[in-house]
Amino acid sequence: MAGARRHLAAGDRELGANPVELAVVMPLILVLLFASLQVAAVFLARSTALNAAQGGVNAQRLYDAPDDAGVVSATRFLNATGGWLVGWAKTGPSCVTTDTEVTCTVRGRSLSVVPGVDFAVRQTAHGTVERETTP
Repeated sequence: MAGARRHLAAGDRELGANPVELAVVMPLILVLLFASLQVAAVFLARSTALNAAQGGVNAQRLYDAPDDAGVVSATRFLNATGGWLVGWAKTGPSCVTTDTEVTCTVRGRSLSVVPGVDFAVRQTAHGTVERETTP
């Protein structure tokens, strides 16, 4: 019986170690969690900006499209997508059309999951303008 008590007493040295280990590891886990969420927010902002730019190119490249068709289409898309891309309204989408191609650019910032941490986002799409050609 005395041997069993000594064995139990020797095992008691580890008692309470789990909360201490958790207290040491938990900040690292939280940093990794918020970092992964911020990375996801950046990728969603980039995807949103690229889709808006592609929508602008698709609208602007049509035969006899109005001069602002691309900007209107990209703005409509950005208004409908929510807040993954913020600050885009300051500069607004821009589309430049030449005789043969159209280029639309969307700028903004990613949504900030971690306070004070956001990233600039700029996406550009190109396309060929539809036009009449002679053989």
